This record gives sequence, structure tokens and C-alpha cells, in this order.
Amino acid sequence: QVQLVESGGGLVQAGGSLRLSCAASGRTFSNYAMSWFRQAPGKEREFVAGITRSGSSTYYLESVKGRFTISRDNAKNTVSLEMNSLKPEDTAVYYCAAGQLRPGVVLFKAQLVDYWGQGTQVTVSS
Repeated sequence: QVQLVESGGGLVQAGGSLRLSCAASGRTFSNYAMSWFRQAPGKEREFVAGITRSGSSTYYLESVKGRFTISRDNAKNTVSLEMNSLKPEDTAVYYCAAGQLRPGVVLFKAQLVDYWGQGTQVTVSS
């Protein structure tokens, strides 16, 4: 069992920045690929950013490339999402996700997620 707890959401104006953090406890953190997903009202949950078990590779939703950065610290069992130049369309509940995948594989499918965090609200005002 892995417990994931997100923090760092909030209300920000367009063009602003937020940093989301996810603290993991339970099983060996480095055995899990980690990702951030988001879900806006009335929409399906979508992949935003992912990072491999070692942190050597990352992958992003096209619309956030160049604005968001995912990182992880396996010594501290944390994964973060730095979000810059935020837009109103980034408004959503953001979820931390863990999947026990092979090394070098990015977790970008919700069906492969083993554990979800509770979510944190990000609201970007225009």
C-alpha cells in the first residue's frame, strides 16, 4: 500500500505560478513511476506530467510543455510539479498518481495507476 498526500494548490491569477507537492509513504517509492493528472469540471481526468522511477525521463501534456516541470526526490519520497505561466484552462483538481511500472516507463495512462492521492484544487483566474 502507498499513501499519497498532495499539497500546494490554491487560487492564482493568470500568468502566476504554483508548486504542487506529493508526499508518499508505504512501499519503496523508487519502485513507482509517478505522474500528475488533472480533472476539470465536466471533463475526464487527463495526464499532465510523468516521471520515470529514477527520474531520468519526463513526459508532458502538449499544452503544458515549457510551463510545467515535474521532478522527484527518491530520498525524500516526494514528487513535485512546478507550474508557471498558468492559464485559466489549467483550472482543475490535480492528482498525484503512482504506478509500479518497469524502469524507464512513464505512467501516462490512468488505467495503469495503482494509487491516487486525494487531489488538490488549482484555480486560475483571468
